[in-house]
Amino acid sequence: MMKKITAVFLALLMVLMMSGCHGSLGIPEFSIPESFDTSRNYELTFWAKNDTNKAQTDIYYQAIEDFQKAYPNIKVNMRLYTDYGRIYNDVITNISTNTTPNICITYPDHIATYMTGSGTVVSLDQLMDDPKYGLGGSELQFEGPTRQEIIPQFLSECAIGGVTYALPYMRSTEALYINKDFVEKLGYTVPDVVTWDWIWEVSEAAMAQDADGTFTLNGQKVMIPFIYKSTDNMMIQYLKQMNAGYSTEDGQIEIFNDVTREFLREIRQHAETRSFSTFKISSYPANFLNAGQCLFAVDSTAGATWMGSHAPLIDIAPENLVEFETVVRPVPQADPANPQMISQGPSICIFNKADNQEVLASWLFAQYLLSNKVQIAYSETEGYVPVTSKAQSSAEYQDYLSRSGEDGNAHYDIKIQASQLLLNNVEHTFTTPVFNGSTSLRDAAGHLIENVVLSVRRGQTVDENYLDQLYQDTTSLYRLDQVSQQAGSSGTETDLGPLPSAAVTLIVVLVCAWVMIGVVYLAGFLKKKKAAK
Repeated sequence: MMKKITAVFLALLMVLMMSGCHGSLGIPEFSIPESFDTSRNYELTFWAKNDTNKAQTDIYYQAIEDFQKAYPNIKVNMRLYTDYGRIYNDVITNISTNTTPNICITYPDHIATYMTGSGTVVSLDQLMDDPKYGLGGSELQFEGPTRQEIIPQFLSECAIGGVTYALPYMRSTEALYINKDFVEKLGYTVPDVVTWDWIWEVSEAAMAQDADGTFTLNGQKVMIPFIYKSTDNMMIQYLKQMNAGYSTEDGQIEIFNDVTREFLREIRQHAETRSFSTFKISSYPANFLNAGQCLFAVDSTAGATWMGSHAPLIDIAPENLVEFETVVRPVPQADPANPQMISQGPSICIFNKADNQEVLASWLFAQYLLSNKVQIAYSETEGYVPVTSKAQSSAEYQDYLSRSGEDGNAHYDIKIQASQLLLNNVEHTFTTPVFNGSTSLRDAAGHLIENVVLSVRRGQTVDENYLDQLYQDTTSLYRLDQVSQQAGSSGTETDLGPLPSAAVTLIVVLVCAWVMIGVVYLAGFLKKKKAAK
């Protein structure tokens, strides 16, 4: 009986050990094959995001078609998502079942979470430097950039813990879109660099009303002078400008400081007068700007095609459109002499698979998305900029920039001005630290501002006690205390994260096996003892 039980448990252990080695979290680390096997056919899955912009969708499809001409044995199936959050959620869900896509458009913050599954995301440093299949490699069937031709600041954004896990795809920053006519009507002149003090002052001046509640500036019943699209970026950039804490590189949370508190007090004051609002509370800044109901709209440079009286992607009824001159400036600054603006935009990661040849095929397609044809075409759809100096310095891209205002679509002047804003300020851009939990911290940064504005709208008292409670609630909601604890534990020893589920199961089975063996042995012993009597 004891031998039978032992045999059963040994067999079970062998099965679990095999699943532990080859299961969802146990794929062997990728190694570069000596050569790409062109005698085989490969079918890859590519997850991308599209802002209902058909031009971008067409560029993706054209890129796939051109790539498949160069590599007829590689088929790329694209799945489009409406936002990055859905891509993130689906990847997290699919990691446990080994059904992640091959290539994914995503953000480094998200990749840091994907990496909690050991070996899930392929590190790219060796691939980039491979003489045959790396960036600018001798065996590539297309002309792509070399490593040196990727803008260094953009490439460094894709490193986590000193290891590169993605390629930058497009880059943007935030911009301040201004109704210049309204600003001048109030007696102000738009500066080259707007300060926070200036924008708050002008926003309050725009709130003057007639006796019947009509705003004197626009003759309408609606006026929200200052609307910010992404409040997480608003908080992050302000803290950077003030040299205040946000987080450390290893994930220690520093956002709950006195500078944050003072900024929230300032926001409370302007929320009380209704001179400031957010996208989540009011809606798209561009819609209010284009309707003459807003002076200052902060959105991504990639959102420039929605901004201004002649924007190609206007999203309001023609009868609500107001004619005005739009100017583009950096986001509000604390120190105009030392501007700080966030660098953002999608990157490309590839997921590990058991077949090294399949991963290499994925890498080839990821590289192709950095070729000039794809980079220039995509950047011309919105206010993105190419991530390579090869594309930026090309005659085609320089010609595109020089034709600003030539038409209201491909060469829409506000869109090109937004792109030029980033091109002129790459050295003034920054990114936030990336770690497991950095996505939650980013969400928390926006949550602080949104809650203050919403609470004011609801007539709640926003005082020091409120802010104390807001800090506590935000920490709990986004589990930031757990993030800090994880970061703190890594200071003295290497934090390898939680054990994979297969390993936990193995330990449990081993314990159970020894318990059962002990039970059988004890039963046998008692039986022999009884027989002896």
